[in-house]
Amino acid sequence: MKLLKVSGILFLSSSLLFGCADTDKTSSSEKEKVTDSSSSALSSGVTDDYKAYAIGEIEAFVKATEEFTNAVKNGELDQAKALYGPARVFYERAEPIAEVFGDLDPKIDAREGDVPDSEWGGYHRIEKGLWVENTTKGYEQFAEQLMKDVNLLRAKVDTVEVTPELLITGAVDLLNEVSTSKVTGEEDRYSHTDLYDFAANVEGAEKIYQLLNPALKKKDEQISNEIQARFSDVYSLLNQHKKGDGYKLYTELKEAEVKELSQAIDALAEPLSQIGLVTEAS
Repeated sequence: MKLLKVSGILFLSSSLLFGCADTDKTSSSEKEKVTDSSSSALSSGVTDDYKAYAIGEIEAFVKATEEFTNAVKNGELDQAKALYGPARVFYERAEPIAEVFGDLDPKIDAREGDVPDSEWGGYHRIEKGLWVENTTKGYEQFAEQLMKDVNLLRAKVDTVEVTPELLITGAVDLLNEVSTSKVTGEEDRYSHTDLYDFAANVEGAEKIYQLLNPALKKKDEQISNEIQARFSDVYSLLNQHKKGDGYKLYTELKEAEVKELSQAIDALAEPLSQIGLVTEAS
């Protein structure tokens, strides 16, 4: 389902976070101990910081989901529609952690056709009711179950072991989500609030980059700067589609504007795909 377009970044898990292999046959055991110690400290610090970030996003997601589901249960159609896109932002930023729980992710975020219709619930099930049927009636039970699942996610997230591998594949998957589903408009196919998810996935990937960047800059500052520049390009385009505190409907974008966003993501993926090769060669 997720095509790893920037799989080269996977080399980071061994080269950036654990240090390059020691090719100096004459290195002393003391030097090896120092290297092992510093790389362990780096990986621990980075993963701990990311876990704290992800937990904060999930906690915000719980609060936003409570407001959203209350609106649905109270029959506040316009309020539920207004809260839908902003509430999902927190989940999309922390998706590398949320997706660890293979049973909960589809309950919260499955799109129509991803699971059997009898099992389909969560945000997108309610989304269809709000925009296609233009009602909250009959969706109270889905709102109740969604809130239970989101609370369970928060209860479980503390148990996740955040590894360097999870971080690296997480950054890849977040960008891949943008390039394979967000940019096509299929994620929020009823509400067309895709730009909220689009931006959140990019923000989640950038957070991982920011945590890895101090080590990356020591190995190749040029690649580090290029990645940041490409992130800035994506944000510059997204800012053009801001509407108040949120974003335009995805259907309001012209074909050329969608193409610009797609090309900007591809341009970001290119330097990301080179990081592993650069660090491996250092």
